[in-house]
Amino acid sequence: RADQLPSTHPITADIRDLQDAKLNFDGITYAKGASVLKQLVAYVGRDAFLEGARRYFQRHAFGNTTLADLLAVLEETSGRDLAGWSKAWLQTAGVNALTPELTLDAENRITELAVAQEAAASPLELRPHRVAVGLYRLDGVEGALVRYARAELDVTGPRTVVTELAGAEAPDLVLVNDDDLTYCKVRFDENSLATLRSRLGDIADPLARALCWSALWNMTRDGLMPARNFLSLVLEHAGRESDIGVLQMLHAWARTALVHYVVPARRDEAGRALAQGALAELRAAEPGGPAQLTWARFFASVASDEADLQLLGALLDGPARIDGLDMDQELRWTFLEPLATYGVVDEERIAAELARDDTASGKRHQVRCLAARPSEAVKAQAWVQVVESDALSNALVEATIAGFAQPSQRELTAPYAAKYFEAIGRVWEERSIQIGVLVVRGLFPSLQDGPEPLAAADAWLGEHTDAPPALRRLVLESRDDLARAHRAQVTDAGTGA
Repeated sequence: RADQLPSTHPITADIRDLQDAKLNFDGITYAKGASVLKQLVAYVGRDAFLEGARRYFQRHAFGNTTLADLLAVLEETSGRDLAGWSKAWLQTAGVNALTPELTLDAENRITELAVAQEAAASPLELRPHRVAVGLYRLDGVEGALVRYARAELDVTGPRTVVTELAGAEAPDLVLVNDDDLTYCKVRFDENSLATLRSRLGDIADPLARALCWSALWNMTRDGLMPARNFLSLVLEHAGRESDIGVLQMLHAWARTALVHYVVPARRDEAGRALAQGALAELRAAEPGGPAQLTWARFFASVASDEADLQLLGALLDGPARIDGLDMDQELRWTFLEPLATYGVVDEERIAAELARDDTASGKRHQVRCLAARPSEAVKAQAWVQVVESDALSNALVEATIAGFAQPSQRELTAPYAAKYFEAIGRVWEERSIQIGVLVVRGLFPSLQDGPEPLAAADAWLGEHTDAPPALRRLVLESRDDLARAHRAQVTDAGTGA
């Protein structure tokens, strides 16, 4: 996500001031940096990398080094020219997309398999990738999608032929970047997409399955897959996900898709379907297991119907019970927030919960629930507490903003879109960097439909060319996220009813 924003930067970035330091040590520096290190290991070969590391530490023991010192020993051990690799990976920004191109003969064998590489803007952004390409098919006995062929190769330029896999039996799924060796966006051919729609949960290898989920989410974000199709995949296959970290990410993606990418006219319907599916998975999950807790949290995050809210209340205070579901304090707050958001509980009930959990964490939850209530007066008070006053701590500012910005309360928060652009310059000037970041990101009118928020952001950027670069960056990033959401909604609008 960070590498596709207008503010993207190379892994090696200039730090001009403290604000750059605050904002540039981000997903590119850390997550992309780690992924590129993994790609470096694949590019030079694991044995060559380990030998190079040994020489590097021996040669420079107790001394200071530069990147060139590391690359020099890796060139020695691998025979690879790493100057071009370093420039392509560390000094340029953006993410490449890798797509398989498959041709079959009359006997249903591979005539040619190639990997097409795309860049965000120009051919100069194409990079050398060391990748594995895996072929998967359905196992007739187990009913699982399993890998039966694999080739590892260098992908360079716009198109690279995978010669090793010519003549192989036709696959049900082609997975470029199998084993997750490189940093890229993975795409699929049409047959592989069809397989994933029906058999995604049948992929036996957890890493391959996670890679496919990630690729499908990137397609959704890029407007190549309708958001409701992604939600259907979650409803159909997420219940079989064994990795809790992956399951939690799927839930986060599904909620993002519902809130931002589903066409507005279909949001309520899609939300009800998600809630019904989440409740079914919650009831079916192993009692007391991590999946049960994860589905419980997701159910609470998408519940909106009266019956669902009544169930949350009954689970919170009795008499309802789901076998194995431990209603610990964190889960109690998780259930209480949607009840506050939809006006089912009042300030007195929220105060009673704080009395049960009179801790710093409990206070944050209480503040968030109070700001989430569906009232004009509540929203006005939250705005004043965050924007006009500096009495709240960083943590309570964050909690108040989280409660204020509720997807189900778009009409209540709409009047604050114009106020936002009037206030952010003053907030940035008068408050700490951390508070400024929380306010500028958290109160951006990203939940508002229609062209007005984009136009307002463009107007502010055009009129404030001399604003602090870090402030302009935050507004530009939020504006870009909103534009992406609008494009995704256009794609989703093209799906059937």
